[in-house]
Order: sequence, then structure tokens, then C-alpha cells
Amino acid sequence: MGPDNVEVSWDASKSQWLVRITTGEEVIRRHCKAPRDADEGTLRSLAQKTVTDEGYDSAPSQLNIKR
Repeated sequence: MGPDNVEVSWDASKSQWLVRITTGEEVIRRHCKAPRDADEGTLRSLAQKTVTDEGYDSAPSQLNIKR
């Protein structure tokens, strides 16, 4: 089962990237360390690793990166 939506955004208060995994009404938030100016490929792989670490077995149907 895969998440419905994954969003990656910069959390200025923690100076880290925030990965939000949404499945139905459940939302999982995980902070990840990467440079603020990380490229899209890095952020996509960071999101995929976080999704896998949370126990989901497939890629997200939708991935949004907010800069």
C-alpha cells in the first residue's frame, strides 16, 4: 500500500526539510536533514526513503516539493 500524497517543504523553524506523508486522514510528519538548496532529485530520493522507512511499500501517487 502506498501513501495518497507526499509533500516535501522547508521548515524554517527547524532549518530542516519536512516530509508529510498523507494516507486517507492520517498524516505522518518527519524532518530530514539536507541542505536548503538541495536539488529536486535529492529531495525526491529523501522523500522515497522516508516513505519506505515508514513501512509503505510503493512510491507515492503524488509527490509535491514546495520551496
